[in-house]
Amino acid sequence: MTVLLYALGVLLFLAGISASIALHELGHLVPAKRFGVKVTKYMVGFGPTLFSRVRGETEYGVKALPLGGFISMPGMYPPPEALDRAPRSPRFLARTVADAREFSNEDLAPGEEHRSFYALSVPKRLVVMFGGPCVNLVLGIGIFAISLMGIGAPAPTTTVQTVVECAVPAETAAERPEDAGCLESDPLTPAWELGVQPGDTVVSVDGVATEDWDTLSETIRDRAGSTVPVVLERGGERLTLDVPIMETERPVEDADGEPVLGEDGEIVTEPAGFLGIGPTQEYERQTPAQFAERTVEAVGLTFRALVTLPAKLAEVAEVAFSDAERPEDSPVGLVGVGRIAGEIVSTDEVETASGTVVDVEVVDKVQSGLGLLASLNLFLFAFNMVPLLPLDGGHIAVAIYEGARRRISRIRGRGPTGPFDTAKLLPLTYAVVVAFLGMTLLLLYVDIVKPLRLYG
Repeated sequence: MTVLLYALGVLLFLAGISASIALHELGHLVPAKRFGVKVTKYMVGFGPTLFSRVRGETEYGVKALPLGGFISMPGMYPPPEALDRAPRSPRFLARTVADAREFSNEDLAPGEEHRSFYALSVPKRLVVMFGGPCVNLVLGIGIFAISLMGIGAPAPTTTVQTVVECAVPAETAAERPEDAGCLESDPLTPAWELGVQPGDTVVSVDGVATEDWDTLSETIRDRAGSTVPVVLERGGERLTLDVPIMETERPVEDADGEPVLGEDGEIVTEPAGFLGIGPTQEYERQTPAQFAERTVEAVGLTFRALVTLPAKLAEVAEVAFSDAERPEDSPVGLVGVGRIAGEIVSTDEVETASGTVVDVEVVDKVQSGLGLLASLNLFLFAFNMVPLLPLDGGHIAVAIYEGARRRISRIRGRGPTGPFDTAKLLPLTYAVVVAFLGMTLLLLYVDIVKPLRLYG
């Protein structure tokens, strides 16, 4: 059953990413056709064609490798007669550039030059090229809306999920094997000694009503070294325990929740109370304001991940061919994301850091799957906005440059100018394609030999 569920997760992921790609290409197709461009192909995937059907003048189909998609529009490389001056290319690329021009315009019949991509005005070209990434942005935000406002975000409650047996300083715990457990010399936590059980709900601490986890946590931190009454609800009954709150050293955090560092570079700590319990998580539906804040944060993190991608890929390359462990925040490829999707669907229980085994409910799987698909769409949006050909962002950058050049020409009284010769950028385009192919193969290899796992 686990194998079948794992396979189901992979298939659901492939269906989700294929749908995202198909809708992305639809974002290009619809405005292109509306503006009169002759679109000859609409394909999801690359490689051999699995099936296709011709409707009107367009062939619609699906290819074997779900690594992207494309639509074919004549005139991506303007023919020589459309340019202001005769095109010039490096001698060793002259044949290649000429072939690219010819292939780009071979579907244009005589008199159809006005239906080419290069014949569009700059604003219309921007609409066509931004349509695809825009669809992914809207999809990502829409899926996040279903996830956060429909289901909710996990939030800690005052009901106990785990009870920690012993209190061990972080430095000491880091030096021990992962399965070492507690030693006889380790101090027991107050919750363990007094028999607090998973499922108990903390009603109040020292007379302070604990309606949420933040209040509970703050109250316990402030009672370090004191013995205070703690009211629990267990099985519909309430019981009061006199609890000696343990004093421990906890990191001081700034407004963003990050540890504060001292002048010596070490983490600053302060005395804080410790009870030894972990909360259950319940889904709390987000308000529109909370959803907007989380979405903006998610988009920001996506672009930050994109900026750091080259450095992360260098780390992955070093890890792939050495004995070093793969960092948990390293990028993953199609195989890696497929593994994670399979793990989400097939995992029914996980072990927490304290050793407690908790069930993974269906709603948890749905939430994780939606989050994964939303993140992928946001990444597709950000990645396609990179201003390099053959990405959509490269075509957008060329259109903006061409528009600026035309405006400057008009201001200087030189009259209208022809389209920018995108064929000049073929060497850069080929370099980008090779780099992307190398990235794909690297992530494919490392996802197989050193896969990342969602649940450890």
